[in-house]
Amino acid sequence: MSTTPGIPAPHIPQIRLYQQWLAEHRGLHFADYDALWRWSTTDLDAFWQSIWDYFEMQSPTPHTAVLERNVMPGAKWFPGAQFNYAQQVLRHVMPAHAAGFPAIVSRNEKGRHVELSWPQLRRQVASLALHLQAQGVKPGDRVAAYLPNIPETMVAFLAVVSIGAVWSVCAPDMGTNAVLDRFRQIEPVALIACDGVTYGMKDFDRLGVVAELRAALPTVRHVILHTNLAEDPAAVDRALEAAQPCTAFSTATARYDAATAAFEPLWLPFDHPLWIVYSSGTTGLPKPIVHGHGGTVIVAMALKIIHNDVGCSYAPNSWGERYHWYSSTGWVMWNAQTSGLLNGTTCVLYDGNPGGPRDQPDWTTLWRFASELGVTFFGAGAAFFANCLKAGVDLSTCGDLSQVRALGTTGSPLSEDAQRWGTAQFAAIAANDAQRDIWWCNISGGTDFAGAFIGGNRELPQTPGRMQCRLMGCAVESWNEQGQPVIDEVGELVCAQPIPSMPLYFVGDTDNQRLLGSYFDMYPPGHGRKPGGGDLAADAGAVWRHGDWLRIHPDGSCVIYGRSDATINRHGLRMGTSELYSAVEALPEVLDSMVVDLEYLGRESYMPLFVVLRPGLTLDDPMTARINGAIRTALSPRFLPNEVLQVAEIPRTLSGKKQELPIKKLLLGQPLDKVINKEAMANPGCLDWFVDFARRRADATRI
Repeated sequence: MSTTPGIPAPHIPQIRLYQQWLAEHRGLHFADYDALWRWSTTDLDAFWQSIWDYFEMQSPTPHTAVLERNVMPGAKWFPGAQFNYAQQVLRHVMPAHAAGFPAIVSRNEKGRHVELSWPQLRRQVASLALHLQAQGVKPGDRVAAYLPNIPETMVAFLAVVSIGAVWSVCAPDMGTNAVLDRFRQIEPVALIACDGVTYGMKDFDRLGVVAELRAALPTVRHVILHTNLAEDPAAVDRALEAAQPCTAFSTATARYDAATAAFEPLWLPFDHPLWIVYSSGTTGLPKPIVHGHGGTVIVAMALKIIHNDVGCSYAPNSWGERYHWYSSTGWVMWNAQTSGLLNGTTCVLYDGNPGGPRDQPDWTTLWRFASELGVTFFGAGAAFFANCLKAGVDLSTCGDLSQVRALGTTGSPLSEDAQRWGTAQFAAIAANDAQRDIWWCNISGGTDFAGAFIGGNRELPQTPGRMQCRLMGCAVESWNEQGQPVIDEVGELVCAQPIPSMPLYFVGDTDNQRLLGSYFDMYPPGHGRKPGGGDLAADAGAVWRHGDWLRIHPDGSCVIYGRSDATINRHGLRMGTSELYSAVEALPEVLDSMVVDLEYLGRESYMPLFVVLRPGLTLDDPMTARINGAIRTALSPRFLPNEVLQVAEIPRTLSGKKQELPIKKLLLGQPLDKVINKEAMANPGCLDWFVDFARRRADATRI
């Protein structure tokens, strides 16, 4: 690694560099971040043009406007411009390689270590792109991938989008039905898959699933297989034989000739479809959400670099940057990790269970990985840091973490306790000023628009349990029940102005009805749509309603209180579930919890709290009293549950989110197969208990 030991990068925060550029090139000076944010959300043309210019984004043809028409949905950004995600990545090949930095560094649970140089990345992308074109894949065609978080997946993605095809990936820990619920909707012409994965030090063969996918997807004309499990030549041959007819991924990426040397990604319209991502899929068919090349990239640049403070690895100010955000390919954070390549940043991947084997949990696994590979930006889901706190992880035992200068979290609200734990841990091992008060980049956004609404600012104060600010370009507000913006109150998170990465459309969505119903149907069109505040005519469309409870504090910091459609409303007071979890899970005996508020027409509501206790503990009267006491102390007696019940596991999605809404619907009497997709779950076996509880509850309350 080429960083200077003990000196974290970057030295000057990226947001300060951007503001210096605004002053020098635009004559713009702002008294504070709030003024900068207000400019960015009221003068949309000037702000997004500044991002284009600041990052020197390229197009062979000029755009005729920045935002052609301010309408939601349907905003038209940078008409006339041409773009390609892969073009933006590959422009870094020569300077990054000349500086001696790899494009991708990867390791899995078995210790398999792979480094991909920038020229290797380019050659493999070109080879696979030409192979796909030879199979008849054209711009606009969909290519499906069933691959884990490894370098080959990034190569495949860049190859697909470089020729104008549309990428869509599912993680190989998903079963056949869950994958088909997604891929059947998009009718892919090619499938890039793996023979299996390792998780928790156990191998899982996926050749049977690949065969089932091929049989159930009649539009697939070509299959490429990556032998991820098979290692020796004989095992590789057996896997390829079992998947016939197919092409080996290693063969498809091995071409190295004049054609690969001359290959260039296609220039495409700015809003050409880039990828298809999916809603969580907990109820009904997942929504296949389409984002465009240019909008996705320009938002990623503003988020990843200016707000997340992830610099270019070969830039002097951020020399040697190594960016890691733990994810699987089933979560939009894989897309966020990949976006590091857009700025010439070395991406560091880990494929496997961050907590080690399930029978012998080890929450130092990811920290030791980060120490060995010299990670500078360390990101993970909030649940990861909570588990480290619960497990009593001591970072002083995890190797040399002196290069880490920032921690990133998302996926669920990060508790104050978890943030204080991480801050104290780094203060105890601090090798430099950056670690004496480690910076937390806590963000909240979504798959829906492949970005974040709320996040970090390296120059603002930190308050444990809060996110620092609303992001530039994102006109985020908290609205009360009357649709009025409020400060220091919990309300609906809305975005009152378009951003370039909002969905182009949903696949198969006639007249945009699913798109409108998902984000734009709560408030009347035109209401709250005037930049800076006020209403516009109905033809301006409605605000984006995200589905989260949000409090914006007077200092601009923010707290997400959970999903607004999984809210507790007790005795006239409403609260997001995350507040209750913070109180309950602060108890050392409680490993996990979930609450649902069941509202019955004509009857009093019933709110059960489900808890997972440490092994060997049983929920008795004293333990129940401790749990209720924690809720009473931290929140209010109004939010005491009607009943506390011990369970073995809390139902979670593959990306780790608690399944509050499906369990709520199940307990309200809806059938299991109508409210939850087992194959979109991380632990479907735990549902039997909840089904039995719902039956017993229904029998007991039947009138």
